[in-house]
Amino acid sequence: MKKYSIDKIFFGIVIALVVIGLVSFTSASLGILARNEAKFYNVIINQFTFGFLGGLVALYLGLKIPYKWLKKYSLILFVLSIILTALVLVPGIGQSHGGARRWIDILGYSFQPVEFLKIGFIIYFAAWLSWVKIKVKDPLFSILPLLIMIGIIALVLLKQPDTKNLILIASTAIVMLFVSGTPMKYILGSLVIAGIGFAILVSFQPYLKERVNTFFNPNENSRGSSYQLQQSLIAIGSGGISGRGLGQSIQKFNYLPEPQGDSIFAVIGEELGFLGCFVLICLYVAFALRGYRIALRNAPDSFAKLLVIGLVTIITFQSFMNIASLTGVFPLTGVPLVFISQGGTALLLALGMVGIILNISRFQGKPMLEK
Repeated sequence: MKKYSIDKIFFGIVIALVVIGLVSFTSASLGILARNEAKFYNVIINQFTFGFLGGLVALYLGLKIPYKWLKKYSLILFVLSIILTALVLVPGIGQSHGGARRWIDILGYSFQPVEFLKIGFIIYFAAWLSWVKIKVKDPLFSILPLLIMIGIIALVLLKQPDTKNLILIASTAIVMLFVSGTPMKYILGSLVIAGIGFAILVSFQPYLKERVNTFFNPNENSRGSSYQLQQSLIAIGSGGISGRGLGQSIQKFNYLPEPQGDSIFAVIGEELGFLGCFVLICLYVAFALRGYRIALRNAPDSFAKLLVIGLVTIITFQSFMNIASLTGVFPLTGVPLVFISQGGTALLLALGMVGIILNISRFQGKPMLEK
């Protein structure tokens, strides 16, 4: 099958997000420099080498590896990603931070294996839906398998605990179901089940209940559960229209928790103001629209279409979940801002996902083929 050049507009959007991310990350990390110079250089080197340079390698591999290879080995990739994520629960391998076990430490380097799980799930679920084809209209071939997969993932993630990534994976799966042609009544039923499941989780998990209470009562407990939200709103509000200027944030020094991590959007709001935030949000919207265009117009078969839909959706949902959390539109989740927040592994794998999307974008103007 003849291939064309990659989607240059989509690639340009990603480049813009990564450049903004590296600049904003460096500025936000100055808050670390004021307290620990050695740690500052460590996080900078990790983000630029393992995250950015490693991400360019991952992007290249995603661009070069035939996407059908991913379909062929989708089950193996999914199972391996579950096993890798479950290793965080093994003493001596998994590392704790902030009351959660979400990291694996290998030779002094820590990473979150759930990033691999998100990709592994999307690849396998796309392969499954493309395999059952018209049978997606039967809940035994669409809803039931999804519930089994989500159940397995939930067993691993809720032990850590990691509710936010469970929500991201489930939300992405619902979108993939919709695109696959699953009847709306079954999708709505899945949403009801998900809502009931989340309500049960909130009632049994004190930290979730606290975050939901903070969402509805943001002015309560300003030194505890509401602290991050209030400091974020102060940072964004003090930025005004045009911001204090790059590198001039005050909140990143001793006020915002994790200014280079989940709170980085607040630092961007303070330094670049409303205009900077608006441009960033527009880039994420453009990323989603162009990505979905690739899925619907360029993908040569249903697996490729569903794969791109899943990858674009999880990146977009996670980014807007972060922004919504820091502006009080959604309960605090702790998810990082894709392409921008600290996390070498997250940036590496995000660029790897971009490589897969660009790979499929080269099949321009081709009719949908099933093989």
